[in-house]
Amino acid sequence: MDAVPYKASLTPLPFRAAAFVMLICAAILAMNGWREWTARATVLKTAEVETSNLARAMMQHAEDSIDLMDASILGFVVRLETEGTGPEALANIQRVLLARKASLDRIRSLIICDETGRRIASSTGSADLNLVDREYFRHHLQSTSRDAFIGPPMKSRNEGDWMVTVSRRFNHPDGSFAGLVLATMGAEYFSEFYRQFDVGAHGTIALLGADGIIKARRLDNVAFIGRDMSAQPLFQEPLLHSSHGVFYFDAPTDGMLRVSSYWRSDRFPLVVLAMVQQDELLAPWRHTAIARMMLVLVSVFLIAIIGFFLVRQLQRGQRMAAALAAKEANFRVLAEGSSDMVTRIGSDERVQYASPSSVRIVGWSPDQLIGTAALGGINKEDLPGVEQTIGALKRGEVEETRLSYRTRHREKSEIWVETTLRAARTVNGEFDGVVAITRDVTEQKHLEGRLETLAIEDGLTGLSNRRRFDERLQEEWARASRERKPLALLMIDLDHFKEFNDAYGHPAGDECLRSIARILTAEAKRSMDLAARYGGEEFAMLLPNTDAAGCARIGERILREIRRAAIPHRLNIPSGVVTGSIGGAVFRPDADRSAGHVSLIEAADQALYTAKGDGRDRLAMAAPVRQLSFSSIAG
Repeated sequence: MDAVPYKASLTPLPFRAAAFVMLICAAILAMNGWREWTARATVLKTAEVETSNLARAMMQHAEDSIDLMDASILGFVVRLETEGTGPEALANIQRVLLARKASLDRIRSLIICDETGRRIASSTGSADLNLVDREYFRHHLQSTSRDAFIGPPMKSRNEGDWMVTVSRRFNHPDGSFAGLVLATMGAEYFSEFYRQFDVGAHGTIALLGADGIIKARRLDNVAFIGRDMSAQPLFQEPLLHSSHGVFYFDAPTDGMLRVSSYWRSDRFPLVVLAMVQQDELLAPWRHTAIARMMLVLVSVFLIAIIGFFLVRQLQRGQRMAAALAAKEANFRVLAEGSSDMVTRIGSDERVQYASPSSVRIVGWSPDQLIGTAALGGINKEDLPGVEQTIGALKRGEVEETRLSYRTRHREKSEIWVETTLRAARTVNGEFDGVVAITRDVTEQKHLEGRLETLAIEDGLTGLSNRRRFDERLQEEWARASRERKPLALLMIDLDHFKEFNDAYGHPAGDECLRSIARILTAEAKRSMDLAARYGGEEFAMLLPNTDAAGCARIGERILREIRRAAIPHRLNIPSGVVTGSIGGAVFRPDADRSAGHVSLIEAADQALYTAKGDGRDRLAMAAPVRQLSFSSIAG
């Protein structure tokens, strides 16, 4: 007997053990890798939160500084527009400027200039410089807006230092431009403030304008102020245009990947950027991860060594089993020379040996079959019989037997095999398994089935043939007599069918018969109903447990479906299509117990002649089968 090979049969026990050890080692490495990767993600997530909080705090500081500068100049704008710019008013304003500057150490300078750009008052004391070329002057000259203007970073003409500026316009009484009030703060103030926060050796904090120009930066402040960063992702990518967020990017200065958090002011055109270098951030985690990984690798190495010795022991055991198997060499020579498949099945019902013919019989090689369940591939309907036979061999009821059953093939869906089984016993007479010789008998089974089909089926129409009809009629007659139930029969004959063949040819005639067969098949709705080709263009339908009324209804439906098929027949006048005549008869056991089944055919046949005599294309029903009188029912 054969069996469907189980996956384990492809891998010997040592290989399975080695695979298991490798799986354990891989699982340990994978779990450690996952843990380290999770720890890395946690470090980065913590950095994202910390830099985001730092960016928010720095933005609050920047907004407070701008508010301070704006508050310092707003009062002067009101005073200038109220008191004017006369000598006395300017003298008073100059004193206030100096006093205000002295009280605000963060503010670098406070400057007032007229509509020509000439300084008319300054906290620095120098009023001879002209500011007409400054960006903030051009802005207020062209714009009527009274809002504070945060200008781009600029260098002081006196000291040469970078400064952050906030300015406001003031007007003449007629609303025309009269000049501006300017407050400056050194960019170094922001840079020094940012130095208080630890963002690593390569991290930074930067204050930028909304246009991407750097205003101040932690470390290398002078080298970076004024740089245009508008081409960087923070200003180009739509996803980074929100009020705040985190992103990763390669810094254009050194190409190193940085974790960056940004915060945009909702009051001023400012952006704060807090960045830490990813490699520097991950360095502590990396050192710890390497140490842990080394410990895991040592553990995995020890497990691998233990597994290696285990596999060696298993291989030694297999070699001993192979030496014992060599004692069966004579058996193998005979088995491997046979065209039939020879298998040795142990008492545990698993295959211990299979001959090379197994490839031809069931599609699996001997190596694939050995160790598998011998009954695994047998058809579920045939399995109980095979198990019963094996049980008889185990109990010693028989020593040898032969049986046929269906089993799965590797490349085919299912095959039929014939197997001779002989019990194998020890020297003590105990059951030790079975020797099975199996051959493929699928083709033989198919031929037997085909012959059976040909013996009972009409080759042209696919209906039951005359022989099958006669057999079923006798069976159903006997059943009807025994169970005292009616049995109906319809005999159908096509009208003027000889003329149809003469007019349209025999191929058309054959197709016509097949069409009628399909109608009869559709009307044989119950499994017990039988539609048969009785001979030539004559058909029969056997209807068990059907009375005369039911028989007549079925007959009328058949006539109607034949007409509905509308098969052209110009010689069948007046319809011009193929029609049929039907004779029906019913056997009633309580009416006549002595009548034979042939009498039912005679009654239906006589009714058929009556239908034809009455004009064809109709149904005639015979009286119950007990006398030779008939009644007709026109269809």
